[in-house]
Parts: sequence; structure tokens; C-alpha cells
Amino acid sequence: MSERKTGRERGEEWWQTGIIEMSPGIIRLRGYEIQELIGRVSFPATIWLMLRGELPSEEQAALLGIALGAAVDHGPQAPSIAIARMAITCGVGINSAMASAVNVLGDVHGGAGEQALSFYGDIAVALEGVALDQAVAARLDRFFAEEKGYVPGFGHRFHPVDPRAPRLIAVTREFAARGVVSGRFADIAEAVESEVARRKGKKIPLNIDGATAVIYGELGFPPPLTRGLFVLSRSVGILAHAWEQSQQSERNKGPLPREWLWAYTGTPLRPFPAEGDEGPAEGDEGK
Repeated sequence: MSERKTGRERGEEWWQTGIIEMSPGIIRLRGYEIQELIGRVSFPATIWLMLRGELPSEEQAALLGIALGAAVDHGPQAPSIAIARMAITCGVGINSAMASAVNVLGDVHGGAGEQALSFYGDIAVALEGVALDQAVAARLDRFFAEEKGYVPGFGHRFHPVDPRAPRLIAVTREFAARGVVSGRFADIAEAVESEVARRKGKKIPLNIDGATAVIYGELGFPPPLTRGLFVLSRSVGILAHAWEQSQQSERNKGPLPREWLWAYTGTPLRPFPAEGDEGPAEGDEGK
């Protein structure tokens, strides 16, 4: 029988972590002294270290930084950005405005990259036994039969061609040519794009979520982290918009100008029952 642990041991194990060691005068990230990292390791490389446990190569860190930089903002029409701007006009702190915005980055707004990388990953696993075009066709057959909707990572409601996606794929190809990544996920994404176009009779181009998912997949990040990386990226735009809005004088700014009101679709104007009037007869409710 093992010895009963002391209260101190129980306390130390309560939030045990392999990420950081900290005590008075000591901060170590994944075993590295923080003072040794400062000035030598970039922010993308630090993100990699914190998530993966080891330092990346300079080129791996550079490619990660490129993906993060590509998705920082998409304007106030994006719900997260609009929410940050509205929140700051309510008098909350910049942290509250940012938190309000980040909290809406879910499956529909912000989650497509995770979904796209999962989709690519299914195809990558299938490639162990079949050709790329066959693996893509089989995954799309299953998608259209079971999941329906939009193929994650493709199409954009504003852009006929998302200007970020072709450039990100081109950059990925450049890094693959230097042996930094394999290019396998870029191949998969382009094959999916081609097969969807064949089936639909029109091209539905890769978007920012699908393109960044390619890079995160090439770099070996699992799909759930793809959403977290998007949150890190979009937080830059959220912060910028919250700060810009805080420098303006508007207060309690809603989603529409005050002269534009919503469409009311409820019951038309009706008189309040006079005292003594009976309510609707039994069985007449709703008539």
C-alpha cells in the first residue's frame, strides 16, 4: 500500500503541469529559463513551445506566424469584431470587450478551420491505402450523404475568391519546396477544391479557414488547436477595433444606426382590456 500523501503533496499535484515551473525568482517555460528565451525566441515560436513542448525551427515558426497574421481581421461586419466595438461603447474595459468578442468564436464563426483540418485529416488517413482522388471522392460522398451543408474551408459569403487563400497555399508550397513541410495537406485541399467544382459544376474556392488549416496541418497541429490558434489570430483585430472605438465619443452604440429600426413581426397594436371586460371565451385563445 502506498504512503498517504501529505497535504502539501496533494496541493502540489492539484494543478500539476508540464508547461511552466515557477517559484520566487524562477520562471521556466517547458524547461527553458524565461530570461534565455527573451530576445531570442519570437512570439510564434513561443506559442509553438507552449503548445508542443519543444522549440520549432526558425522556418516552422515563420510559417506559423504567417498563418496567424493572415486571419487577424475581417472588418466590423464580422460578429466578433462588431461585438468588441459595441461592448467598448458600453463603458466596459478593453479586456471585457475582447472577452465578449472571443466568446462568439464558435462552430459557425471561427470553427471552420478546425472542421476543415478534421476533414483533411480523414482524407490523409485514407491515403495509406488509396490514391488521393479516390480518398477525396470517398470523403465527399460521406459528407454529402451524412453531413450536408458547406464543405468546411471552402466558399465565402463576401469574396468570390478569398484573397488570402491562394497566397497562403503559394507560401505553403514555397516552404514545402525547402523541405520545411511535406505539402501533403496543400495537395489534399486543392484536390477537394477540384472535386467539389466537378460535382457542383462551379468552383467553390478555398477560404481563409481552409487555407490556414492547411498550414496548421502541415505543421502538425491537431484540429482542436486550430480553433485556439484562430482565436489568438483574430484577437489582434478584436483588440485593434476595441481600442479604435474607445477613442471615439459614441456611447451605447448598437448594431444599427438609431434611425434604422428592426422589423416588428408580432401582434398589431391592440387596446388593453377595460376594467370589467371579460377575457377571450373558452376555446377562443389565439383566434
